Amino acid sequence: MIQKKIKKTEKGRISEINSQIVFITGLSGSGKTVALRSLEDLDFFCVDNLPVSLVTALVSKISDNIRSRNIAVGIDIREKEFLSDIDSVIKTLGKAYTITIIFLEAETDVLIRRFKETRRPHPLGGTLRDAIRSERRSLASLRKKADRIIETSSFTPHQLRKYISSIAFPKRDSQELTVSLISFGFKYGAPDHIDLLFDVRFLPNPNFIPTLKHLTGIDKAVSHYVLKHRESKSFMSKIKDLLDFLLPQYVKEGRAYLSIAVGCTGGNHRSPAIIEAVAKHISKKNREVRIVHRDISS
Repeated sequence: MIQKKIKKTEKGRISEINSQIVFITGLSGSGKTVALRSLEDLDFFCVDNLPVSLVTALVSKISDNIRSRNIAVGIDIREKEFLSDIDSVIKTLGKAYTITIIFLEAETDVLIRRFKETRRPHPLGGTLRDAIRSERRSLASLRKKADRIIETSSFTPHQLRKYISSIAFPKRDSQELTVSLISFGFKYGAPDHIDLLFDVRFLPNPNFIPTLKHLTGIDKAVSHYVLKHRESKSFMSKIKDLLDFLLPQYVKEGRAYLSIAVGCTGGNHRSPAIIEAVAKHISKKNREVRIVHRDISS
């Protein structure tokens, strides 16, 4: 697998803030999972319900391997150890990171309705109203330490995602969208969690050309062969038009991250060539592009 990143380079772009750790906590059913996923879309390394004894070790491991990576940790009532040791955790991590605690809550009747709609039991068990009341008491001290308290009763999931994004990156360019482009081979299975997927197995296959068989789609000879055909030119024209229309719509909807996959049979020739051509087009639109050639021969 080959990975690379194309940075957005327009003049005057606001640089990212220093690395931060965001703790997402609050009442069960208040939207903690939605909040955590919104940070994941903003390229945070996210982990849910991690024992407090492992938090500092995890942060250290991530820092060693991924420079300046932002981290989000989901904490709920089940992690009682964290509730008692949060001061020491913040003191330790605060030496190197900006620490933010976000506490989510909602009206009792709203929480009850959400639990009934999802048919999930409350972590504390018993009747919902009693469990929610008990959880409020248990989390009262943590609520006082929170940097942000968000009342989510009137939020839709989309509105909450957008609000969390504005907290995480208050100066973030509202038009910024990171596009992840993945080439793959269908013989190895399609990648998970893809927003848009295109099948280019209809294009002429360089694998049957002896001089190209042992090259890959990122080699100029293969790229030229794949893109020179009439059907390839037609496909590229249509996909460019489609993306020129879709990307602004995703930005308008509040998306910060979009994943697009292109697959061929083995993931070695056609899909990498198409992905490289698509990346070149998108990067001209001043968007950040990340390329992953999942199944390319290394």
